[in-house]
Amino acid sequence: MTAAPPSDPLTLIDGWPVTTAAAGWVDGGAGGVHRRGPTSTPLPLASVTKPLVAMAVLVAVEEGSLDLDQPAGPPGSTVRHLLAHTSGVGPDHPGPMAVPGTRRIYSNAGFEILGLVLEQATGFTMADYLHEAIVVPLGLSATRLVGSPAHGAESSVDDLLVVISELLTPTLLAPSTMADATTSQWPDAPGVLPGYGQHVPNPWGLGFEIRGAKHPHWTGTTNDARTFGHFGRAGTMLWVDPVSRVGCVALTDEEFGPWAIDAWPVLSDAVAATARLA
Repeated sequence: MTAAPPSDPLTLIDGWPVTTAAAGWVDGGAGGVHRRGPTSTPLPLASVTKPLVAMAVLVAVEEGSLDLDQPAGPPGSTVRHLLAHTSGVGPDHPGPMAVPGTRRIYSNAGFEILGLVLEQATGFTMADYLHEAIVVPLGLSATRLVGSPAHGAESSVDDLLVVISELLTPTLLAPSTMADATTSQWPDAPGVLPGYGQHVPNPWGLGFEIRGAKHPHWTGTTNDARTFGHFGRAGTMLWVDPVSRVGCVALTDEEFGPWAIDAWPVLSDAVAATARLA
């Protein structure tokens, strides 16, 4: 028999082996927003930076400053390849390791190339463009890019709950753009999901990891295969389940490790179960 979720699933973070934890979830169907912990406190996002940068890049695409299929990165690669981690660029260096479109090589270097491409196309720094394209229109107060476009942002749970609501009901981007961004690109591409090993296939959208049939995984066992989001080395995670219309975020000050592998799916399943009962 499956244990009933706690009346407030966010109380689960109280038992995490971290000094600081804040979390929240959005019930897009019922319209509820739930919070626990110091949710206004900005914390480093690590790779949860990537979805925010991807959203800014997609704004630039819709504005006409960029094209998803324009060349970017190594020969044969495009902006779309870079967003989907299929450019062939190595994890942390810009040298090619594979033919574009053949492998999912999770690449910080690829997102740093994206930042340069956007800066050249718009005349804004990546930090300024993210501020103008995402932070200002969404009314975010604790979100800023202070380093690499791959992993250098900081934000708060309160701000990221607004982002989750935006991902559930897009206003900054056309619904068709968000549908493309959350559909697997080069869907048969194999690759390693950091911390979770090789997956064949390893579905990924445009800046968003897609759950698919991956097991083990950092989202819950009951999340739909179309769930998308990202996690970060700083002990941060954010997911959106477009089928149940629920999203969850957790930020901590403890580096990703076995504790997160154990804790995040439990929280995710508890949130999903509570949403179903609402």
